[in-house]
Amino acid sequence: MKISQKGLDFLKEYETLSLKPYDDQRGLKSAPIKVWCEGATIGYGHLISKAEWNTYKNGITKQQAEALLNEDLKEFESCINTEVPKTLKQNEYDALVIFCFNIGTTQFKTSSVLKKLKGLKSSYPTLELAWKAFNKSQGNVMVGLCNRRASEWNIYTQNIYKRIN
Repeated sequence: MKISQKGLDFLKEYETLSLKPYDDQRGLKSAPIKVWCEGATIGYGHLISKAEWNTYKNGITKQQAEALLNEDLKEFESCINTEVPKTLKQNEYDALVIFCFNIGTTQFKTSSVLKKLKGLKSSYPTLELAWKAFNKSQGNVMVGLCNRRASEWNIYTQNIYKRIN
C-alpha cells in the first residue's frame, strides 16, 4: 500500500513546510538555525543528519521539499507494509504511516501500538490508549502531540481527515 492523497495532504498540513532549517526538538520553527543540532529539520519534517547539513543549511525550494517528503515516506510506508500483520483499510494505513512518520520506525517497531495490532500483550488495555500515549516530547506532555494523536486516531477509526487544534 501507499499513503493516499488525503493522507499526504493531512501529513503536510501537520508538518507544515519550512524551506529553512529549524530545531524541531525545541519547537523553534519560526527561527531558522545556522548550525546543525540533533533536531535540525527542513521541508515537511525531514530530519537533517549531520552528514546532510551542508546540503540543507542554506535552505531548499518547495520542489526539493516535495521530493524529500516523497523519499522519506518510502521508509514509513515500508515499515507499515512489513510490520503490520493485518489487512488495513486505506484510512487505517494512512493514519499508521502518519503516526510512524512522527515517532520514527525504530520506535514504532517496539511500540505498544504495534503490539496491539499484532494481538500481543502490552501495558495498555486498548489500541487507542497505546496510540495516544505518544504525547510527549523530551519527557513533557505536549498539547500539540495530544491533538495530533487524536487527529490520527480519528483518521484510523472514523476516516475523518481533520486536524484537531
